[in-house]
Amino acid sequence: MSNNSKKIRSRGGKRGVQKGVIHIQASFNNTIITVTDVRGQVILWCSAGACGFKGTRKSTPFAAQAAAENAIRASMDRGMKQAEIMMSGPGPGRDTALRAIRRSGIILSFVRDVTPMPYNGCRPPRKRRV
Repeated sequence: MSNNSKKIRSRGGKRGVQKGVIHIQASFNNTIITVTDVRGQVILWCSAGACGFKGTRKSTPFAAQAAAENAIRASMDRGMKQAEIMMSGPGPGRDTALRAIRRSGIILSFVRDVTPMPYNGCRPPRKRRV
């Protein structure tokens, strides 16, 4: 029991992060916002599912906006003032999450799209014969 509480105490000591990286992963089913420091260590995360949306409502732009606002509010409480944004994925919540972050007042140094693009990828499935 005491070992667990020690871990929790050490995680709470991540205050005072001035600059960080906000990762937005927008899939077709969910939008996940992860806030890390510049070294890549996760400070906090939030997703549409964690905000209380279930099923198909998770994949809406409104759910992505709510997740982004929660993540930004928590990171500003920890002292974040400046951020970089890395976006990946083709989901419907990409732009809405970015708009919510822009409105929050955090200074954005750059926004980068890091969606992995295959050069030629996997072999497609065979054509259907009807």
